[in-house]
Amino acid sequence: MAAHLLLLCASGSAWAGFPTFCERSRDIGALEQDRVLRFAGVVKQELDRADGKVALIARAGTDLSRFNLVYSHAGVALRDRPGSPWAVRQLYYACDEARPHIFDQGIAGFALGADAPGKGHIALLFLPEQDSASLERAARDKPLALALLAGKYSANAYAYGTKYQNCNQWVAELLASAWGSPAGREDARKHAQDWLRANDYVPGPVRVPSHFTMFAGQFVPLVHVDDHPVEDLHALSLQVSVPASIEAFVQRRAPATQRVEICHDERRIVVRRGWEPLGASCTPGPGDEVLAIAP
Repeated sequence: MAAHLLLLCASGSAWAGFPTFCERSRDIGALEQDRVLRFAGVVKQELDRADGKVALIARAGTDLSRFNLVYSHAGVALRDRPGSPWAVRQLYYACDEARPHIFDQGIAGFALGADAPGKGHIALLFLPEQDSASLERAARDKPLALALLAGKYSANAYAYGTKYQNCNQWVAELLASAWGSPAGREDARKHAQDWLRANDYVPGPVRVPSHFTMFAGQFVPLVHVDDHPVEDLHALSLQVSVPASIEAFVQRRAPATQRVEICHDERRIVVRRGWEPLGASCTPGPGDEVLAIAP
């Protein structure tokens, strides 16, 4: 169970020091690859339909149902001009260098990063014009993006600490820098976290199933507990930034934000517009768009 905490931010090739994740290879057959690329094509269509230059994007990775989570990894989707390809700006952990980086990745690669090619979920948030413009400026500010990048990575990083960081925390702090008052580069992370706390950002909480899982997590690379308040450890409830935390915060702060969720299984792609989640089963409801995946 503790090992699953590793997958809050990445999959497969994104892990260092733990061969089960970092060094494994995952062969995807032609049929699976075609299915995921069709799925990515629908995601691109939804991005293009919004006719903007930025969106918040989240992807489901491995099965995190034991933590009551579907989505594990968030980033910022950007495009330079109308008609140009989209890329996801995100934090990822470089295995060979044993350090986090800011990385731009195409939509197809982002979709292929899910651990189970037979199913997948991607959620898109399209913010109101003013909030969207602020986020785009911040995301394209490379010195700011790097100033918000911590030197040490932890998949379950405490959201209000600066010792570690996970991918979703970088997105949350980028949002804070976009929507809050400007800060100096040297104290960018602390300034962003102060703004998040003052504006009622609620990270997680990630409910850990048992004290044994919490204890075992201390021995899993890239999972740390030394940055979390002792009372949170005792309560088995960690304040960790996850995509659901970011979504809830954005919905409260900018209620005019539009949400689109796209999921697929081996038979179909489902598109839902609105804030009601599709759920892990990817079962369509009334009003959802359903696209068959050809065998």
